[in-house]
Amino acid sequence: MGTESPRRAREVLRTLLNGLSLGVLLIIVALGALTIVVPAAVGGMPLSVLTGSMRPTYPPGTLVVIKPAAPEEIGVGDVITFQIESGNPAVATHRVIARSTDSGTGEVRFTTQGDANNTPDAEPVQPVQIRGKVWYAIPYLGWANQAIDGSTRNWAVPTLTGALFVYAAWTVGSGLRERRQKKRTAEEAPAPRSEGD
Repeated sequence: MGTESPRRAREVLRTLLNGLSLGVLLIIVALGALTIVVPAAVGGMPLSVLTGSMRPTYPPGTLVVIKPAAPEEIGVGDVITFQIESGNPAVATHRVIARSTDSGTGEVRFTTQGDANNTPDAEPVQPVQIRGKVWYAIPYLGWANQAIDGSTRNWAVPTLTGALFVYAAWTVGSGLRERRQKKRTAEEAPAPRSEGD
């Protein structure tokens, strides 16, 4: 009876740790899918919000996932990511507050403004500047995205994913080994003798 209690406590602790490990693994896999796989599947990209211009909707540190959108798919109220200056890689993510058409070219233009800004952006956005429309956002994950630059991400993400899968396989394997060992021990144990023997 005395050895049963510590053994049972160890089993409960091991089960809890295995459950926690599996939960963490599933969260990491889900986040990886939401930030890498899903955007890549639709030709989109994850970007980090660095300024407070879109508070409270997208505060700094938010990861926004954008997907390509044709000008006719963009309406007032949509949040778009666009080049601040045509041909310049720097981008901003602001809300469309008006659509207009250039009288000379007939090309649509978008007036944008950050939710936290008091005035609209100085220049209307041309279709050529648009990188995409915000599809979904994940709070706080932008800080991690910002901390891991492109070259680090190329080796860190596959390494971390591989390590997690190895750990998960080891956890499952050790659990199966332990069950087999218990079953073998139970089979090898002598049968209880009856009082008449």
